[in-house]
Amino acid sequence: MSLPNKLGLDGFALQEAEERISKRKAKALFDQGVIDTIPVGTYPGLQAIHRWLFEDIYEFAGQTRTLNMAKGGFRFASALYLDSALEQISAMPMETFEQIVAKYVEMNIAHPFLEGNGRSMRIWLDVMLKQALGRVVDWQRISREDYLAAMERSPVRDTELRLLLQDALTKDTMNRAVYMHGIDTSYGYEGYTRYKTEELE
Repeated sequence: MSLPNKLGLDGFALQEAEERISKRKAKALFDQGVIDTIPVGTYPGLQAIHRWLFEDIYEFAGQTRTLNMAKGGFRFASALYLDSALEQISAMPMETFEQIVAKYVEMNIAHPFLEGNGRSMRIWLDVMLKQALGRVVDWQRISREDYLAAMERSPVRDTELRLLLQDALTKDTMNRAVYMHGIDTSYGYEGYTRYKTEELE
């Protein structure tokens, strides 16, 4: 069953429209410089990214979920305690690479939105890395299989994820091609592969 949406679509039609519209918004996030105005490393910053990407599709864009969620047998943070968890995550330090990855892992466990968590959080991660370390992840250097496996194990131990991300870091923080290919790869992790971000008008 598809999520309620502003487009009145469901099934494949919704998936196709969501990819096209939100990738176009992700492209504008970079091209219009909006990405440089987002609060870094906080939940309000993540909300701003999520709202920007999905506001034309979902009423809940940028809004904290009130329902419990699970994926592949893993239960994300209970909606009952989500607000306090998000405050704690926002307050976590983000000065070193290890601290930033730990913060990212905790936000993934929180999974605060009904849809679009991973795609929003990977942009959020890059914003933190860019400010603290002058680096971003070149996502096209990380395969879907390796990323998903590392994320699945990260709540217990994040070493695998740290090594994966560290090997893919680049100093090309303002490289438009790195960003656009990164959006395509990020969406590919979630099965959205119909459109190339660069080609969307």
